[in-house]
Amino acid sequence: MKQEMIVNCRQSEECRIAILEDGVLEELYIERTSQNNFVGNIYKGVIVNIEQSIQAAFVDFGVGRNGFLHISDVEPCYFKQVPDWPQREQVLEEQWQARYGHREDRFPVYDEGLRNRPRFKPPIQELFRRGDEVLVQVIKEGIGTKGPTLSTYISIPGRYLVLMPSLGRVGVSRKIEDDTVRRKLRQMLLQLDPPEGLGFIVRTAGADRNQKELSRDLAYLMRLWEVIVRRIQKMPAPIEIYEESDIVIRTIRDVFSSDVDSIVIDEPAAYERAKDFLQFVMPRQVSRLQLYSGKEPVFHKFGIDREIARINRRRVPLKGGGSLVIDQTEALVAIDVNSGTFRTDEDAEETAYQMNLIAAKEIARQLRLRDLGGVIVNDFIDMKREANRRNVERTLQEAVRRDRAKTRMLRTSPFGLIEMTRQRIRPSLKRSVFQECPCCHGGGVVKSPESMALDVFRALELAAQNSGIAKVRVSLADDVVDYLNNRKRLELSTIEREGNVEIVIRAQPDAWPEHMEIECFDAGNKPLPFSLM
Repeated sequence: MKQEMIVNCRQSEECRIAILEDGVLEELYIERTSQNNFVGNIYKGVIVNIEQSIQAAFVDFGVGRNGFLHISDVEPCYFKQVPDWPQREQVLEEQWQARYGHREDRFPVYDEGLRNRPRFKPPIQELFRRGDEVLVQVIKEGIGTKGPTLSTYISIPGRYLVLMPSLGRVGVSRKIEDDTVRRKLRQMLLQLDPPEGLGFIVRTAGADRNQKELSRDLAYLMRLWEVIVRRIQKMPAPIEIYEESDIVIRTIRDVFSSDVDSIVIDEPAAYERAKDFLQFVMPRQVSRLQLYSGKEPVFHKFGIDREIARINRRRVPLKGGGSLVIDQTEALVAIDVNSGTFRTDEDAEETAYQMNLIAAKEIARQLRLRDLGGVIVNDFIDMKREANRRNVERTLQEAVRRDRAKTRMLRTSPFGLIEMTRQRIRPSLKRSVFQECPCCHGGGVVKSPESMALDVFRALELAAQNSGIAKVRVSLADDVVDYLNNRKRLELSTIEREGNVEIVIRAQPDAWPEHMEIECFDAGNKPLPFSLM
């Protein structure tokens, strides 16, 4: 399989990065300079408000919008300042032992209680006061009126390691499942003698690296942490302590691997930054970096612009004639699987099963490309056989495994739905690229001319009841005016005769479909106030 990373930075306002596999778009990252990106940045902030009812604090971290810090994102080192914290922790431990302790050896992995071993969390008002300084990291962009989400769990990624100051130990990414590899990596990291009190996690990209490469990454993270500590000690809050790398460096650091055959960049400055980064962390891979100098836009040459245009459509065609219909709301994404003209030589059950397998793979791809998050409900075609349902679940689970965002999936419900959640870090691609339509206000529909005509008649009847009104002038969209003049002249004449009022209907050029402007005048042509409310 041929993998390529295509970087389009020719327009200074926007940077786009696409990951292709055999020419098919599998991942897409877009960032604009007009949209402030705070995710991953570390700040020294000030507590400005505490909401006990939702157990959260609002933090001024110097960007103009207060961040949201929930008690679940406060690391345990802050709990130690609570006077009776050890006693409360001990009580909770005793309760857990009484309930689950006897099963710890028998069910070390699968028992729900053992997996969710509780820890004491004091109320947030016992941890912070207004004016307290706190070190936070942005973990989710603000969406709509909501401010950015913050956490006191600090993590600084390198190429192969992640520095987690509060962890206090070494570990290996859960995505590395081979126990032999995990033990080897852990031993290699311990042999590097990491500083006591700091924590380090080996990333998935470090699975096949040697000790020298890990050592280089460890030294880089330690130098960076020393700079951060100095800034924390010297700089007054609120202030930025650490800024994440730009999207080009960040994507190469997090996504690039030995499987990627080439990185094509169309902007010289971005190319030089990427080259310097690769020479520092992966000198053997510099030869895979290419500067694109063609006159044809790089995304057009590789056929990516056509794919991006399809991403934003509501309906996604599938192989064989089926389709997906994707609807996004504020907190939920609904995905409907349609069989369309897709048929197999077997029975209806086999047709539904094969269509659902194709749809499951495409759903995972669309979630990545559109960067959809929150609750996702997948409405697959109904299947009667339990084995088929389980296979569709496994196919979807396997397809989302490559996703860098955390996902959690439930089993098929009795209604044939598969519910899942996907980590939402920043607004979806749709919300980043498009703005709300001023005509439909994001609803996707506007009133028909017939419906608008009915609204006009109700308004005219209300105006005709006022004996002081002698003339009513209504401005409408062209389609509505045509409908009234061609189909409703008799009804308009009736209102004029019975209300003793003159009605003037006129078209407003370039008006939106639901535009309706009503002006009322007395017998002397003096404007009169009028309201439908």
